[in-house]
Amino acid sequence: MTTLMTRQAFDAQTWSLLAFGKGSHTEHGFGWLDDVGNIDAERGVQLWITGRMTHCFALGHLMGDPDCTVLVAHGIDRLLDGPLRDTATAAWLSAVDLDGTPQPGALLAYDHSFVILAAASALLAGVPRAQELLDAALETLERLWWDEEAGMVVDSRDRNSLAVDPYRGANANMHMVEALLAAYSATREPLHLRRAARITGRIAQEVVTHSFRLPEHFDASWNAVLNYNRDRPTDAVRPYGSKVGHWLEWARLMVQVRVACTAAGIGYDPLLDSLPTGMYRKALQEGWGADGEQGFVYTVDFSGHTVVHERMSWVLCEGISAAETLRQITGDNSYEHDIDIYAAWAREHLIEDPGQWRGELDTDDRPISAKWSGKPDIYHALQAMLIGRLPITPSVAEGLLTSGAAPA
Repeated sequence: MTTLMTRQAFDAQTWSLLAFGKGSHTEHGFGWLDDVGNIDAERGVQLWITGRMTHCFALGHLMGDPDCTVLVAHGIDRLLDGPLRDTATAAWLSAVDLDGTPQPGALLAYDHSFVILAAASALLAGVPRAQELLDAALETLERLWWDEEAGMVVDSRDRNSLAVDPYRGANANMHMVEALLAAYSATREPLHLRRAARITGRIAQEVVTHSFRLPEHFDASWNAVLNYNRDRPTDAVRPYGSKVGHWLEWARLMVQVRVACTAAGIGYDPLLDSLPTGMYRKALQEGWGADGEQGFVYTVDFSGHTVVHERMSWVLCEGISAAETLRQITGDNSYEHDIDIYAAWAREHLIEDPGQWRGELDTDDRPISAKWSGKPDIYHALQAMLIGRLPITPSVAEGLLTSGAAPA
């Protein structure tokens, strides 16, 4: 447990984040929020945001918020019957306009992972039709995304031909691990946990091979492409180098996989016993204050030098989540010191008003919108506020359900 003051601040933020997120409701799902909490009409309705917010409202429902009960049901219904679901491919589109008109673009495994996450969390919360959505999402995973030979998911497909793009990405697989863990929480189907362990084991091997720095980009044969987008280092989706925030996020997920596999008697890569602490320490060494200013830099190259200096709020949130998880699994209370530092930095630089976390800061800690505009969703921050209250379970929803540890 963190210090009392930090814990109380996290509890207050939990409810404020949910209150802010409620403004994202749209006819066809949940919209992208701007800096003051209004829906950014130009962004339309994004699948990843609709999935994330449905998941967040499922957590709110489990905490007893009656508004969230209505909102999570809306998210499930829209993911099943709304225009985001493409009947031609029995998959989900990445985005539609606010009026439901499909936006161009490929089908993405990254986006699809949040459909599974939303359905699994809603099922644990007892929301009607959640099982129907989870069954449909898992069928689509099997048909379009899972590569059994590689033990990973492919990244994207052409919406018309369903041809697979040769690019492979660690990011889509990371969020699919989270989704598979959530599906395992909701169903106790061992296949989901075995797949999460396969993905995580392969990533662990890559991390060790590359001196604890995570390769983000791969070719169709899963060879790391370390120079990918070197000429576009600030690309919003696929930047050059490695994202420090992903080292933190993987560290947390590796612990969750290891704990779940141990409880279920399922094998996992033994690297998961030691690697999470190493990845966390590497993130502190090369990410926190690497340019002389506090806060995590966004990306580094494979020599550990900073590439993109800007600070993202989601990275700080994953720092909190990783430290909370590692504190619990190791019994090392020094992580509490890190959490208090992160919380203080967030209060000073990120939290504009209760529940309103700035998305991106420049090197002087001023709000900017170079990669992400507004305050799109509450997913990273909400989970960071909750994880320290919960036991280590495959999913946050299961932790809430089994412990009843909702904030006051």
